Formats: sequence, structure tokens, C-alpha cells
Amino acid sequence: MSPAPAMRITDFDHLPERGAIEARGHVDSVMILPKNQVPEYSVMVAAQPAPPGGRRRAASRIRLIFMGQRRVPGIDAGTLLAFRGTVGVVDNIPTIYNPSYEILPSTEDNE
Repeated sequence: MSPAPAMRITDFDHLPERGAIEARGHVDSVMILPKNQVPEYSVMVAAQPAPPGGRRRAASRIRLIFMGQRRVPGIDAGTLLAFRGTVGVVDNIPTIYNPSYEILPSTEDNE
């Protein structure tokens, strides 16, 4: 039996509480844990990049967690990602563990 098709998401305000999704967004922030903790690289992704000077109000975001990783090469603040995985709510934050992803060229790179 093949897995259910992923729901394509363009607005993080309308994420399901649970289920397979496919989306794209800009990495807003990165959290790197100390070496004495289990390796985990966590990033917060927003649908739109923050404007110059920062956000004036809160943006809906999703957390991507890469278990067993201290770093994921190429994924830093500002990176544009396409990602896919099963979302669930963890600590009131939509979260995907070990998503499949593709690093996309930013719109600035195309100009």
C-alpha cells in the first residue's frame, strides 16, 4: 500500500495538526544544542522571509528537527527550503522530524 499523498501547504497558518505535508519556506532561526546533549539540529521555517529590519508581528512557522545531526550543511538562517514530512504538534509548535528537503536558490540569486 502506498502512503497517502502529502497535502501541499503554502500558508503556515493552515497547517494540519497531524499528517503528511509538502511545503517551502525560509529558515528564520537555527538552534544548535550543546555538545553534552543528544545531537539535534533544529530550524524554524516561515513561509516568507523576514523583511529588512525584522518582523513587526509574529509569523506562523514550522519547526524542522534533524535528529542525530549537529549541523546540516547548507541549512542556515535565510536558506530557502522545499520540504516534506509528517507534521505533528510538539510543545504547541508544528514540527517535522527528519524531513526530506531540497535547498532552493533564493530569489536574490536569480536576479
